[in-house]
Amino acid sequence: MKYWCFFKIRFTTSLQYRAAALAGIVTQFAWGSLLILLFRAFYESNPAAFPLPFASLTSYIWLQQAFLTLLAPWAYNTEIMDSIQNGTIAYELCRPTDLYTMWFVKNTAERCAKVCLRGLPILIVAGFLPAPYGFSLPSGGINFFLFILSLLLGHMVVVALNMLLFITAFYTTSTQGSRILFNNVAEFLFGGVVPLPFFPPAVLAVLNFLPFSAIQNTPFLLYTGYYPAGSAVKNMCIQIFWIVILITAGHRWLKKSFRKITVMGG
Repeated sequence: MKYWCFFKIRFTTSLQYRAAALAGIVTQFAWGSLLILLFRAFYESNPAAFPLPFASLTSYIWLQQAFLTLLAPWAYNTEIMDSIQNGTIAYELCRPTDLYTMWFVKNTAERCAKVCLRGLPILIVAGFLPAPYGFSLPSGGINFFLFILSLLLGHMVVVALNMLLFITAFYTTSTQGSRILFNNVAEFLFGGVVPLPFFPPAVLAVLNFLPFSAIQNTPFLLYTGYYPAGSAVKNMCIQIFWIVILITAGHRWLKKSFRKITVMGG
């Protein structure tokens, strides 16, 4: 019950930033359009050389833009890392709560609030664009159901990864370096620059078993039909595997990191 209260408070607070959400919608719609036009230029040279039909790729890109704040590894709030470094974490430690769970819930609430403000408008507008530039319906009803389930699992993976990043603040005087490294590596490996199916088969075979591919790659490719419904169980099992590993590691690392806390003042 107490964690549900934390969720509601952070969710409600994040819903207040409507002007920022509107600016984000415009920015993400413009960026998505540029990406589609860029890939269109490559597709015109040799469409058969690409693993995804162009219409499926456009749906992939619009899903990426709509759920950016839900799934992007770098779309996190730095408040937690700042609280570790400036000492206000002392207030959190006085609460009768599990600190890891509380941080996890707060991050989930903020990401969900932002996607509620931005996601649906982007998909609605993209749905009215002419083919093949617009957002299309899923290849089947079962694919849509699997997409929703996989989307929730992907969200848990990215928040669990963020939790590991937050914990690094216990071990450094500045988190700027770890943020830059994490943001750039994660952006490339989770398909934010180039969709993972465009990688060479040998590289893709490795990337598919990393936690980054379990974020947006699995749900979006299920939606477009690139992954058949029959292989959904395998792909979602990989997502569940990384959720368990990352959350377990995060819990243990956080408890160990409490030894690094030094709070100055009266």
